[in-house]
Amino acid sequence: MKKKLALALAMLMMLGLFAGCTSNNPPANSTAPSTNSTAPDDSKQPDPAPADLRVDVFYYDFSDVYISTVRASLDEQLGALGIKPNNWDAAGSQPTQSDQVNTAITAGSKLLIVNIVETSTSDPAKDIVEAARTAGIPVIFFNREVADNDVINSYDMCAFVGTNAPDAGHMQGEMIGNYLVANYDALDLNGDGKISYVMFKGQEANAEAEARTQFGVEDANKVLTAAGKPELEYYDAGAATKYLVDTNGKWSSAAANDYMVTLLGSYNKDNNNMIELVIANNDDMALGAIAALQNVGYNNGEGTTVIPVFGVDATDAAKAAIDKGDMTGSIKQDNVGMASTIVTLVKNVQAGAALMDNTGDYTVDADVAKIRVPYGVYDASSK
Repeated sequence: MKKKLALALAMLMMLGLFAGCTSNNPPANSTAPSTNSTAPDDSKQPDPAPADLRVDVFYYDFSDVYISTVRASLDEQLGALGIKPNNWDAAGSQPTQSDQVNTAITAGSKLLIVNIVETSTSDPAKDIVEAARTAGIPVIFFNREVADNDVINSYDMCAFVGTNAPDAGHMQGEMIGNYLVANYDALDLNGDGKISYVMFKGQEANAEAEARTQFGVEDANKVLTAAGKPELEYYDAGAATKYLVDTNGKWSSAAANDYMVTLLGSYNKDNNNMIELVIANNDDMALGAIAALQNVGYNNGEGTTVIPVFGVDATDAAKAAIDKGDMTGSIKQDNVGMASTIVTLVKNVQAGAALMDNTGDYTVDADVAKIRVPYGVYDASSK
């Protein structure tokens, strides 16, 4: 009996020792609920920002020099956020761009950034907005103006980043007028008391081209007449339109060069009807005109006659030409500023915030989600 009792006591002691060595923590795969009663209910929290946000950027034409600088800056700034954008080149074709947008949405795009091709009608932009709405994703238009109510205000996840189109024309016109007043006699090559000009327009029915074509001349004339000088005279007084348009809508140096080569065959100093001023809607066309002028001995540096040439964008090539004295001036369209403004909106999407959050320091239109990136002046004094 004593032996049995001793054995039972020993077994009880061993069980107690085993219990004292056992962990009170649940195993790693335990489904036991947390004892923290203040923990948030995850089901009520916003979705976390996607680590691999798919961003698709649609460019109207990779060959556009200014647009290529925006693309380079946007790639760099998005890369700093850990985003590698899918870049699409419409090559000037709206049907191509519309197909690209649909392809990107089908592939899982979470944000569309669109440099629209067609600007003479709102229909393509409206179609893109409708596709974004159906997919439940935001869309940011940039650079090329789209309609307020038909496009931007039609969808609460839609915005535009660009410039205020008339500003470039006003600034260019004032710059031209001031330059002409300061150098009038030297620029009046045929001595008729007037300045004869040619205007290169990038594209019909494009808001930027329309404003630059109109105000570049109107505002120059205001400065001239205020100084007692006659208004500018278009080289062909009988022309129905006072501009030459790039019929391909590409704002290209090739188009301006072709026009200028042809014009210089008839309008030259020997014929006493020299074109004395070149106004271009962008720098690429301005540089194309300069190349034609250089081929016949103008704008070739110190010691040669310089026909004043003005553009818009202040691209690196244009700034170099201005610094050399081959080109007179340009209106700076801030490619880095445009890209950084777009990136502000991308950050909002990445963080799950409203598209137009954090834009208090920008110039935003009243009653429409359009952000305006300001222009600047680049001329010989800017070096």
